[in-house]
Amino acid sequence: MDVTKTDNTLELARSGIQSLDADPTLKATAVSNLECWLTDPQFADARPHLEWLVEQGRFGDLFDAFYQQVPFGTGGRRARVGFGTNRLNPFTVGTSIQGHCLFLKKQWPDRQLSVVVGYDVRVFRDLNAAYANGIDNALTGLTSRNLAQAAAGVYAANGIKVWFNAPDSERYLSTPELSFAIRHLAADGGLNISASHNHPDDNGAKIYNAQGGQEIPPLDEEMAKIVENIESLDSMPFEEAVANGLVEWIPRSVHESYVTTNIATSIDTSLRSAKILFTPLHGTGWSSVGETLTRAGFQVECFDPQSTPDGQFPTVPFRSPNPEVPESLLLAAQHAQDIGADVVLAADPDADRLGMMVPDPNRGWVFINGNQIGTLLADYAVTSCAVNSRKRPFFVTTTVTSSMIRRIAEDDAVQCVGDLGIGFKYIADVLRQVEDSGSYGHDDGDQIEAAIEDFVLGVEESHGYLVTSSIRDKDAAGAAVHIGEIVSRLKSEGTSVPQCLDRIYARLGYVANILRSTVMEGAAGRFSIEKLQKSLREDPPDSIGGLKVRAFIDRWDQSRFGPFLSETDRTSRDLLTLELENDVRIVLRPSGTEPKTKCYVEACGAPMGESASLREISASKAAIDELAQRVARAFLLEMLSRIGVMIPVWALDVSDLVALRWKRHFGDSFFPELLRRLDAGETGPELEQWIDRGLEPYGSDGRLLVRSGVTSYLREESPSQSVRIALEQLFAS
Repeated sequence: MDVTKTDNTLELARSGIQSLDADPTLKATAVSNLECWLTDPQFADARPHLEWLVEQGRFGDLFDAFYQQVPFGTGGRRARVGFGTNRLNPFTVGTSIQGHCLFLKKQWPDRQLSVVVGYDVRVFRDLNAAYANGIDNALTGLTSRNLAQAAAGVYAANGIKVWFNAPDSERYLSTPELSFAIRHLAADGGLNISASHNHPDDNGAKIYNAQGGQEIPPLDEEMAKIVENIESLDSMPFEEAVANGLVEWIPRSVHESYVTTNIATSIDTSLRSAKILFTPLHGTGWSSVGETLTRAGFQVECFDPQSTPDGQFPTVPFRSPNPEVPESLLLAAQHAQDIGADVVLAADPDADRLGMMVPDPNRGWVFINGNQIGTLLADYAVTSCAVNSRKRPFFVTTTVTSSMIRRIAEDDAVQCVGDLGIGFKYIADVLRQVEDSGSYGHDDGDQIEAAIEDFVLGVEESHGYLVTSSIRDKDAAGAAVHIGEIVSRLKSEGTSVPQCLDRIYARLGYVANILRSTVMEGAAGRFSIEKLQKSLREDPPDSIGGLKVRAFIDRWDQSRFGPFLSETDRTSRDLLTLELENDVRIVLRPSGTEPKTKCYVEACGAPMGESASLREISASKAAIDELAQRVARAFLLEMLSRIGVMIPVWALDVSDLVALRWKRHFGDSFFPELLRRLDAGETGPELEQWIDRGLEPYGSDGRLLVRSGVTSYLREESPSQSVRIALEQLFAS
């Protein structure tokens, strides 16, 4: 190591970081952590890239990479792969696992411990060009399996036995199957190396407890504090751990039991006529969802272009393999039309979320969102024997999930826990409490009396569902079996999924749910999110979109929601609710795993009666949808004004996958320049190349990302006919 060069690099970095507009304490932390990484021999592979970042003056990137340790969120640790304490890399994963080992030993000091370790399909290729091209990068090609093997070496060095996929296994271990395996093997915990549906450059470490769920406050903070204090770790090579008997292969029987457990959740085995096109979006889902559906007796085709496990997700728009994003299912829907399929189902890479598209007689193939899928599952449960077969049936859902789930439950005398915090771990904890004590509840919230056998359904608005208590995380496989039966029943009745939803809306009232996310990257984004929450707490708005705010509910209100159990409890309760007139609700929270705020808007209508006509139902839905959209836009503009951001409404409508800084760029710079060029009569390949280059920083498939913003501009403004035609052609589907 060239000490003089390192000293000069560090001095330049210190000066650059100190010049940033950020908290002085955090700047000092970033410099201290960076110094360690520049001087410690264990980080020698990182040094050339860190020096390059300093030379390039990318001090904001360096600050973001070092100002903190990767935090624990609602789904564990998740971050961009890279060098630094606030990035996912072998060191930050290793220290997490060392902390988990100590946490487990503290819980069970006299026990021979074991864990199950899984991994998804990810491989790091630096698609975001965070590092220098011409310098060897030790992280390039780093796979989830590599990180899982390194984690297994840490567990083994700490005397903890690891259950791991056999080397000749072609299967990956999905998140729900990991949860099942922990319980099936009576392990003490588990780990899945996965970033779920995030960008290919991300990865994560999802840590599980002995129940097959994730820790909730205050235990999660106890583990987090142990991890924060880890400065070194014990490890051994994976091969040595195998040779010493500290790594054992997961028996094939575990997978067999997982599949048969999900098949056994079937409500009506005669309903198998649905022709299903399934896409795993290049992830692990075929060995869980696909195999379960096939063995349950459905006619299933795996969508070939997306069937191969590939952590780059090459055929998925935006490289966002997220079944919450309608565009991720479009390619499969085109093939479904060709083969006459009845439904498209999709799972994210770790196969815990389920997405859905269906044909509509009037609109072609339509996307069914997470709340609508939950509505279908809940309605199917109460209109079949699923509820009647339980003594005290109950549903479990979260506070940001559609209130339609509660409406369905209450209409059929089903108990419902619907006031939970965000994250499926809270649903799993309800199951744990019911299993342990036969009840769940608190004085100012939902209460139920039940046995674990009475559990019917867990629903999370972000396309997460659970239909068996044998698993303690959301699972696309079991939910897919039920969706297959629903589609089969509707097919036999000569009706469709949209028509089925309309019948439910007529009976119980339509509920419109909108989720808008605002991505605010890096440390500066984190500070903006904190500033926003603080501003709203101190000065809640009186009205939004012309509707009066009737109530402002802050989950940090300890007089109402009880004292904080831990700092992680405080973080998870950073949730603000505004109840408006006309039965409209807004919920705002920072994401627990990504640099964004999430805004949930719900607008509710009254029951119309089962005799309501299609025209009446459509008119009611359109009016409530318009109200929800108007309120969502108004609140987003109010929200951004609190952090000093002004943006045209049409730029706000650019895909929420695009970071706020690029939405601002679109509204302030890119689109006005495009309009100028079109007014000047520019056309042809050169203009199209300029468009694609300009949109490249927004993410993959730039034109698709901004299309909704262009459409909004055409709706809101009055450009000339020639400009309108040109924009429609340039941003056509």
